[in-house]
Amino acid sequence: MHDFRNLNLWVKAIDLAEMIYKITTIFPENERYGLISQMRRCSVSISSNIAEGCGRNGDNELIHFLTIANGSACELHSQIILANRLGFINKEITNELNDKIDEIKNMNFKLQKSIRNKNK
Repeated sequence: MHDFRNLNLWVKAIDLAEMIYKITTIFPENERYGLISQMRRCSVSISSNIAEGCGRNGDNELIHFLTIANGSACELHSQIILANRLGFINKEITNELNDKIDEIKNMNFKLQKSIRNKNK
């Protein structure tokens, strides 16, 4: 069992979720149950799966949940592109969010690799 609060990966993921919540407040009201909801749930899923994996019994389970977190990061990446194409967020915000997601995905892959290497 690991304390997720000590993982920089989790800290960056929770920061991203907070940013998504703030940014989506400017989206059109009619997106409340569409893209706003989807982006918020995705962003929360990243940090939540990291935390859940840390609370599981072994490294294989942790890797499984890190993989799910990475899938949510990719899903959010796609939604950010759509939000930009629909004119809800500008290119600058899009690039900033995508950079943060790329960083999280890279950190996630490195953590998974280090866990696998530890268990060889």
